[in-house]
Amino acid sequence: MALRKTVVLNVVGLTPDLLRLCGPNGDPAAPALSRWVAGGASATISEAFPAVTCTAQSNYLTGVTPAQHGVVANGWCFRDECEVRFWRQSNRLVQAPKLWEKAREMDPAFTCANLFWWFNMHSSADIAVTPRPMYPADGRKLPDVYTWPPELRADLNTELGTFPLFEFWGPRTTLRSTRWIADAAMRVEEASGPTLTLVYLPHMDYVLQRNGPSDTAAVARDLAQVDAICGELIAFYEGRGAQVVVLSEYGITDVTRPVHLNRHLREAGLIAIREELGLELLDAGASRAFAVADHQVAHTYVRDPADLPTVRRIVEQAPGVEQVLDADGIRKAGLNHPRTGELVAVAAPDAWFAYYYWLDDARAPDFARTVDIHRKPGYDPAELYFDPAIRFPGIKAGATLLKKKLGFRTLMTLTPLDASLVRGSHGRPVAAPGGRPLFATRSADLPAAGEVDSTDVFGLILRHLA
Repeated sequence: MALRKTVVLNVVGLTPDLLRLCGPNGDPAAPALSRWVAGGASATISEAFPAVTCTAQSNYLTGVTPAQHGVVANGWCFRDECEVRFWRQSNRLVQAPKLWEKAREMDPAFTCANLFWWFNMHSSADIAVTPRPMYPADGRKLPDVYTWPPELRADLNTELGTFPLFEFWGPRTTLRSTRWIADAAMRVEEASGPTLTLVYLPHMDYVLQRNGPSDTAAVARDLAQVDAICGELIAFYEGRGAQVVVLSEYGITDVTRPVHLNRHLREAGLIAIREELGLELLDAGASRAFAVADHQVAHTYVRDPADLPTVRRIVEQAPGVEQVLDADGIRKAGLNHPRTGELVAVAAPDAWFAYYYWLDDARAPDFARTVDIHRKPGYDPAELYFDPAIRFPGIKAGATLLKKKLGFRTLMTLTPLDASLVRGSHGRPVAAPGGRPLFATRSADLPAAGEVDSTDVFGLILRHLA
């Protein structure tokens, strides 16, 4: 069976409510997407749990829950090493067959290009492009990408310039990273014409977490920017005979308060700390219990089952915690996998989990004040902000960069330790349908109920291909 060319645009944070948002002149803030979605069929997606990037994408690309594919969050405790690791990149961590593998069984001529969806290294996809900085021994972090085939990296760098890594995440995020990904997608299409192309467009993630969806002026501005890119991509791909699917992974909601589970656990004597150079590091292997914070969900790992009642009581009593799942609740949520914590905490609608475990900011680890997504034992959206205490952050950043170029070992300490700055989050189920992620198409019928499960996306994309 020859499969049909299909493109999936993953527009992060896109919801029906955002499509109804108007700009300052009263016109739709996303005119291209609004018209395109209105001309086809659309449904909301009953989110993955937790509704975070890595889990949602894994549900979409395998058709099963974390209980089967093992991606229980954006990061988790690797129990055999007693280390918390976030944003790993090997596709072999996803423990279930992938969409493109199933499609290849249906059509041996099928090819797939994965552009910036996560777990995009060492996979069985035919083409891959994903961020992969270089880390020389002198302490620098240099923007770069990993590609398969390897020669694609040089082609994209020559045609598009270096991927703007520091505008992909951190306080300097801009449209440039989304623009680069879109341009790379069109060049891959022109050069290789894959049957299925997966494109990740992250731009809305930044303003929605930094400002919250209630800041409609800022959200409308950024939505108009990403809408223009989406309109360009849809016209490009449809002009080449491709079916287009537009979807998103989660809806972002307003939050007003962080929850510091690890500080509560530390005050109860359950967290172990290792001191290095006068600063404190979480010693996960020696801790009786600790929480891995990931947006509005936190996996809590408990070493001794005898401590479970105590730990559960502490977590349940923490202000901002709505629910704590035990083994039975974890099973019902489709999270029963060895990577899952013994307890899973869910935040109240207006709350989210911060990873902080220190009680004195003067003792915080050096990486806490930097953008360091791999070293922190939890997700840190404060990395989207410049520390308000720094009067001229641009000057400080420039001076630090100059020192690095001159060969000095120094840290880019621009990240605040004030979790209350964060205004938007996700991870827990969204109650209002208008705030849920979207699935839209012009090439297939969708359920009359107007909602599909996150694991149904796998089958829907296969239907488009077939």
